Amino acid sequence: MHQSVLLSEIVEFLRPARDDGTLVDATIGLGGHAEALLERYPRTNLLGIDRDPQALAASAARLERFGNRVTLAQGRHETLIDILKKQNIESVSGLLADLGVSSMQLDDASRGFSFRYDAPLDMRMGPESKTAADLVNTLGEHELATILRDYGEEPMARRIAKAIVAARAEGAIETTAKLAEIVRSVKWSKPGQIDPATLTFQALRIAANEELIGLDKFIDDAVEVLEPNARIAIISFHSLEDRIVKRALRRLEGECTCPPNLPVCGCGAKEVVEILTSRPVTASEEEVQRNPRSRSAKLRVAEKK
Repeated sequence: MHQSVLLSEIVEFLRPARDDGTLVDATIGLGGHAEALLERYPRTNLLGIDRDPQALAASAARLERFGNRVTLAQGRHETLIDILKKQNIESVSGLLADLGVSSMQLDDASRGFSFRYDAPLDMRMGPESKTAADLVNTLGEHELATILRDYGEEPMARRIAKAIVAARAEGAIETTAKLAEIVRSVKWSKPGQIDPATLTFQALRIAANEELIGLDKFIDDAVEVLEPNARIAIISFHSLEDRIVKRALRRLEGECTCPPNLPVCGCGAKEVVEILTSRPVTASEEEVQRNPRSRSAKLRVAEKK
């Protein structure tokens, strides 16, 4: 069963700047965070965005009791500004983005996100994406190695990419089990360590869904539409995402990004937000025991000046 990570922390941090304002859940998923926010702030409306039609259908059913306080829109969070314009929303009283893959997506074998199931090698979060099978069967060895290195931080990226190219010469790689078998043929792990295929699957999922492309701009756009004293809260689940979020918020807090040898700042750094989490908020031991997937979650929050 899906459990929203850092739920109580989100509800406390994301108090709306105006009681009668609009909160945005830019990756609403199954609607757990949205439901808790709507319950806690009964005068506040909520716009929920998701690229996954199945997730939107599930959240619509879950939030039906809140009536016209809830508006749902299909789309990528990176297109936030366009979605807000279509909804005639000029500013928002708070914004949440939970960048993780939902339990619904992971646990649905047909979606091909996990090597725990023998399933079609899909991994799409939305219908507009390429499948992971498209990538492993068409990209060159160098391109595959780059994806595994940059998005999975896989130390054996070149060897795994070479093995993938060699294997597909004998037949298309179409299932999660086949891909995992290929990775395990060149990489092994000791009992108790993560499965050798973990980083490869992470990298292909990120690449197929273009998860990191536009994240920096999304944060800029989100802060731009925040009302004064409104907050942005972002939950990330791996170091690549968290690094982008951390740097973006620091830049918006006024940290100069110019080379250290420049005599005068040329990046035009301005203090637009105040970061409220000097270090990322992580799940308590109790939450991790209850929901092991929360172990890697990192929450960063900032408030607009």
